[in-house]
Amino acid sequence: MKATETPPVVTVTEPAPVSKAPARDEKKKSGEGKVLNVFSHGVLIIWAILVVMPLLWAVMTSFKTDDSILSTPWALPDKLHFENWSRAWGQAHMSEYFLNTIVVVGGSLIGTLLLGSMAAYVLARFDFPGNRFVYYLFIGGMSFPIILALVPLFFVMNNMGLLNTTHGLILVYIAYSLPFTVFFLTAFFRTLPGSVAEAAMIDGASHTRTFFQVMLPMAKPGLISVGIFNFLGQWNQYMLPTVLNSDPDHRVLSQGLVELANSQGYKGDWSGLFAGLVMAMLPVLAAYIVFQRQVVAGLTAGAVK
Repeated sequence: MKATETPPVVTVTEPAPVSKAPARDEKKKSGEGKVLNVFSHGVLIIWAILVVMPLLWAVMTSFKTDDSILSTPWALPDKLHFENWSRAWGQAHMSEYFLNTIVVVGGSLIGTLLLGSMAAYVLARFDFPGNRFVYYLFIGGMSFPIILALVPLFFVMNNMGLLNTTHGLILVYIAYSLPFTVFFLTAFFRTLPGSVAEAAMIDGASHTRTFFQVMLPMAKPGLISVGIFNFLGQWNQYMLPTVLNSDPDHRVLSQGLVELANSQGYKGDWSGLFAGLVMAMLPVLAAYIVFQRQVVAGLTAGAVK
């Protein structure tokens, strides 16, 4: 008799159940990300409306008549009244205030960037006794309220014969803007490669030539960024020129706008007042729109190496 062969037993192993927890977590995180994204975009849209709407309303009002400003302040102008701008530019002396502001801000901006970059380069690249002490003195200047220095500053300027002068106001603006400029550029110069300066020194370049021809061009994004910030602060400065510059022939735009508001309040020339306001506002907007990419590049330089 032949033995009956027993067929082999095949064991089927069931696959382990796949956990659905990671998929659920990913879906949950994706939903939370979408909610956060919608919320952040909503906040940005609301913020943009709050910022843009007053600017557009001021520009729109500058082209309206006084009657339409008072009767229908939110309506569009029936036509563009460019005579408001010409009246503010000529009769309200906005052209003189504009020219004085360009001279003061231009001179102070050049002086601030030149002196601030030189001081920041030395503090960032050279070790000497008192380096940190000088650096913290500049930092302390940022925290010192300018209103506490107005009275002694007035007497110092008066004793030096710089009161009610354009060059005196330029020097004050430079001193006012130097602490932030040095603080900003010191951190920026530290991010620049020191090997480039060492190579220039090996080639025979002096410290002055290395700074002006090698390191300063490399710091262009930082210079543009801090220059825009200083331009905004100096262009809109009101307290310093009010105290130190009472001569009507040397008034800047901020003083001119206050004078225009006081005088037009009795005449009822609101359209001329808004035209002057837009004139003072346009250079600031134009500067930021033109250099916005450079400002962002200067702020983020050195963050990623």
